[in-house]
Amino acid sequence: MTGLANLAGVHFRSVVIIPDLAGVGASAVTARNLGGNLGVEMRHNLLDPWVRRTKRALDLCATVAGGIFVLPLLLALCLLVRLESRGPVFYSAMRMGRDNKLFACVKFRTMVPDAEAVLQRLLEEDEEAREEYSKYHKLRDDPRVTRVGRFLRKTSLDELPQIWNVLRGEMSLVGPRPYLPRESSGIGRTQGEILRVYPGITGPWQTSGRNDTSFADRVQIDGHYVRNWSIWWDLIILARTVRCVLFSRGAAC
Repeated sequence: MTGLANLAGVHFRSVVIIPDLAGVGASAVTARNLGGNLGVEMRHNLLDPWVRRTKRALDLCATVAGGIFVLPLLLALCLLVRLESRGPVFYSAMRMGRDNKLFACVKFRTMVPDAEAVLQRLLEEDEEAREEYSKYHKLRDDPRVTRVGRFLRKTSLDELPQIWNVLRGEMSLVGPRPYLPRESSGIGRTQGEILRVYPGITGPWQTSGRNDTSFADRVQIDGHYVRNWSIWWDLIILARTVRCVLFSRGAAC
């Protein structure tokens, strides 16, 4: 490496060296001079207390302001869910939050009341469905989803009740997806990075345009978000999310 750099320096005024730092966010890296030696400083913006306060302030302001406008929509969706099938309007499940603290993540109910039992029977009887669920942790043609539920999922409106989780300080508007406790082993070493921040109602994967992304790829996308976070990226993701909902493209639009 040194020999090549010196050789290039003979002919070129500026030489760019690309070190092997796969997985390290480029936007968070700065070159430093350490006693004549080249050092690489990696900044983790989301570990800065002031940055976290700014992100929290953005969450609260946007949630309170937006909540006033979406309240009639929330009431209408509650009525639709209630009319289609008997059972609770909302569904909550435990998710892993910041610092691995479990919390009850709230959504509109989009499945039949006995969804877990239906899933277990399907996975036991259908090998193809079992392989699909193992790879993606979801099913493309999920028999548990109701008609209203399909509409809510297609538009991502099933996530709207999570503004309650944001107000409670359990989630952020933008962040990694809220993972199930049983998915912990599949996340691997990236879990330490992802669980340093609050999970989000929306995030980089949901607006990536890649609906067929495997579980492993979604974990990598979330890890990249945490390492390269900026307030501008959050604003871009929020704008993309609004576009996705308006054009009914749903998750991974």
